[in-house]
Amino acid sequence: MSVTQVFILIVLVLSLGIALGRIASKLFYQYEERRAEKKIALILQEAKLESVNAKKEGELKAKEEFIRLKSEFEQNVGKRREKLLTKGNLLKDKEREITQQLGQLHRKQLALDKVKEELNQLKTEEAKQLEVIAGMSQEDAKQQLMQVLEDEARSDVSLRVRSIVEEAKNNAEKEAKNIILATIQRTVAEQTVENCSSIVHIENSALKGKIIGKDGRNIRALEAATGVDITIDDSPETVLLSSFDPVRREVARLALQALIQDGRIHPTRIEEVVEKTEKSIDKEIMNTGERTVIDLGIYGMHVELIKMVGRMRYRSSYGQNLLYHSREVAHLAATMSSELGLNTKLARRAGLLHDIGKVSAEKSDLSHALLGMELAKKYHEHPEVCNAIGAHHDEVEMTAMLSPVVQACDAISGSRPGVRREVLEAYVKRLRDMEDIALSCEGVMKCYAIQAGRELRVMVDAASITDEVAGALAFEIATKIERKLQYPGQVKVTVIRETRATSYAK
Repeated sequence: MSVTQVFILIVLVLSLGIALGRIASKLFYQYEERRAEKKIALILQEAKLESVNAKKEGELKAKEEFIRLKSEFEQNVGKRREKLLTKGNLLKDKEREITQQLGQLHRKQLALDKVKEELNQLKTEEAKQLEVIAGMSQEDAKQQLMQVLEDEARSDVSLRVRSIVEEAKNNAEKEAKNIILATIQRTVAEQTVENCSSIVHIENSALKGKIIGKDGRNIRALEAATGVDITIDDSPETVLLSSFDPVRREVARLALQALIQDGRIHPTRIEEVVEKTEKSIDKEIMNTGERTVIDLGIYGMHVELIKMVGRMRYRSSYGQNLLYHSREVAHLAATMSSELGLNTKLARRAGLLHDIGKVSAEKSDLSHALLGMELAKKYHEHPEVCNAIGAHHDEVEMTAMLSPVVQACDAISGSRPGVRREVLEAYVKRLRDMEDIALSCEGVMKCYAIQAGRELRVMVDAASITDEVAGALAFEIATKIERKLQYPGQVKVTVIRETRATSYAK
């Protein structure tokens, strides 16, 4: 055999071996697969049997547990039924006892009703016998007894009320005096006050001609720039400045002093100096207002009100500087409010602003108290502060506890000896003139000027003056006072008509 044939034979043998190996392997795999399937089927069959057995065992256990619980429940129900039957029997026994007791009570009630009827009959017979003996009916006796008891009770109540009122008045007056004295002692105030001067002193009379200028042009320019009246007369070394506005008067005074020191006095220079002085005064007014509110511990006040506080520095009333007066009232009101347990911050604020209407630049026919109240409302001040401002001269009703405090402190500050410069004779004459005007009217018996001339109380004859005529009389007296007298603020006229009935017990 050739090599080729041998090679081909070897290849055929190998191919045949491979094919047989694959066939054998496939048969082996098939055999193993069938064997595994049989094993799996056997395992599943065993598992089914086990699950069936477990299910049967669980059902048996559940039935046994159900039977046990049912038996226990029946036993408990039986015990409870026995207890309920026992309680029911006890309740029936108690019900029988209660029924028997109710029957006994009913019989006793009937007996009591019978006894009451007998007592009422006896009382009626006794009352009839007493009426016959006393000679008056039962109702008359009751009325007489009630009248006596009522009179005694009224007398006792009247005496008790009078005693309580007198005691309260005495204690209140004593406490008020103590508070006022403590307030005055704790407030340090100057006895001498500053007066806003309207006189400018010059070194020599030769300067008067320079101030007047050629054909009076300098003095006219100064009057036009400042809005004040300048009087240069024969008084030695003095120039008089007149104006209703204290700020304008102060601007004119400072400007004239600056011009005299500078020596250059002509219309152009006058306008420059006056303008510069006005700016300086405005700045000083604002600084004064700010310092005042800071010193008093007042915060959150409107800028316009602060400016008005600064303007008080240049305003006086009867020689008393308005700013010093307002500061003093603020301190007094705060001290008095602390003694009374009121709000000291609002009291200090109301005391400072109570005369703010005197320095308002607005033209109004209202009094300074009412104008000040309107300004305070305009700039969103607290309602109690507004009421205290408007009521400190009794022009509006006092609705806040703070209002009488501010009124009292204003009177304390203004009535101290030496703080105001009013001639005593003129003051007394004004009060007498007010009383004489009232006494000149028909039907007036007496009259009294009180509250430092701010109020006039008129006593009239009740027989000749009726209530309707009293109102007309008050208006008539107020009109005569307006026409004939000059006075600060306003005067309240009160006509009092009183009817008295007098009887004597002997």
